[in-house]
Amino acid sequence: MNLPNPLIPGFNPDPSIVKVGADYYLATSTFEYLPGIPVYHSTDLVTWARIGHVVDREGQLGSREVPTLGGAWAPTIRFHNGLFYVAVTDAMARGTLVFTATDPAGPWSDGLVIEGAIGIDQDLAWDEDGTAYMTYSGLDTVTGNINDHGGILQVRVDLEAGKALEEPRSVWSGTGLMFPEAPHLYKRGDYWYLMIAEGGTERGHSVSIARGTSPAGPFVGNPANPILSARSTDRPIQNTGHGDLVETPDGGWAMVLLGMRPKGMTRAFSALGRETFITTVTWEDGWPVAEPVILNPREGGFAFEDDFADAELDGGWIAVRRFPGAFASTEKDPGRLTLSSDGTGLDDARPAFLGRRQESQVETISALVDAGSPESGSGAAAGERSSGGLAVRYDEAHHYSIETDGATITARARISSIEQSWTHAAPGGPVELRIETREPERGAGLSHLSSDTIALQAVIDGETVTLAELDGRYLSAETAASFTGRVSGVFASRGTVAFDWFRSSGREPS
Repeated sequence: MNLPNPLIPGFNPDPSIVKVGADYYLATSTFEYLPGIPVYHSTDLVTWARIGHVVDREGQLGSREVPTLGGAWAPTIRFHNGLFYVAVTDAMARGTLVFTATDPAGPWSDGLVIEGAIGIDQDLAWDEDGTAYMTYSGLDTVTGNINDHGGILQVRVDLEAGKALEEPRSVWSGTGLMFPEAPHLYKRGDYWYLMIAEGGTERGHSVSIARGTSPAGPFVGNPANPILSARSTDRPIQNTGHGDLVETPDGGWAMVLLGMRPKGMTRAFSALGRETFITTVTWEDGWPVAEPVILNPREGGFAFEDDFADAELDGGWIAVRRFPGAFASTEKDPGRLTLSSDGTGLDDARPAFLGRRQESQVETISALVDAGSPESGSGAAAGERSSGGLAVRYDEAHHYSIETDGATITARARISSIEQSWTHAAPGGPVELRIETREPERGAGLSHLSSDTIALQAVIDGETVTLAELDGRYLSAETAASFTGRVSGVFASRGTVAFDWFRSSGREPS
């Protein structure tokens, strides 16, 4: 099969997949972003469409107060007896959850807390008599013992009562590499297979597998472990791991997994974070053999435009620790998007920021922004100017932005505790703002070490004015150290700001 890679680009880590008849459904992590846990659909493993989210309303996750890195970790999507299941960790909040739905597009249940199974990366599997097994990684993100790791654990669970039926027991935890996680349990032929990730989700990430005659083990490791890793190679896709196996339409097998595309002369900076990739798998002597993950971008790049004509926002828009409807509307001013800030900005935990995953290594976003006239006093306080614009965000401590208050255009860089800004006079009326992500300059200089360059721009009297050109390495997974990826979009930092349209386009580096 000619499989594209990345399979689902941009911030889409920890993929899990299930085949139901001729249909494939895939879910990924979202951490502190809402709506949470997107569900993608395909019939050929090549063309994918987002059909909904597991978490689309208040109360399903405890996301409002989670710190950065908290929220929805590593869902497993499965199908059993006519019902879809998603097992997930609501890290630093509700804990181990199981959601159910008859239609993977939703609606999904409120989420059942599973008592007695504290950990992450929960997997669900059923044996022949219908007993449900939950296998997970023994990291406690709920009670505060986050520095202790119990290896790979397993319990039988009651999915109606929401509780473990026994004390957690240790099962096979890999070859001894650090941080065993992402367990998935499968029945194939005479064996039950337990596949895990180990080596950490950084450059040492890998996939290993064991087998036994019972879902509870004992399990014997594959002598060829790890069966997949990119560590110490020159492959353009690194950090490969956290895999899930699935049968392909042609009767073969494949593995979906996460990976990263580091850039720069030393391949040190991954702007887009962890993305979903795929590779083919064959079986030899009863063991899976995974091919290396090969870069195979889709041709033609991509383009997206939103003129906000619909009453409901496109499902690709996401917000931080709250749902977009809390501050965003396309009905208050029909044909425009309005964002209302409650006084919080991009440095805060719940900004009035509406973003989309950056999907390409080279990408431009733009929007027509109307903050009102300087005299209108449309801000949060009487006589105060509204202000808003465009931003590229990794987290509240790492973001680049350009905004207008109707009188001044301000470009801003926030990198941890360091901040710098640049200003330019604004023209009267709405102004087009633009953020351009470019390939780094070629050569032997310091710029060649970076992942990319990010230009913050405004279009004034038909001319593009660049207020700042910034090093993109500071908005990368390795520098920000968040679990997400770049999310680019619109925001309001004060008052109410209107957007007539938003555009984005991207391509792979030349």
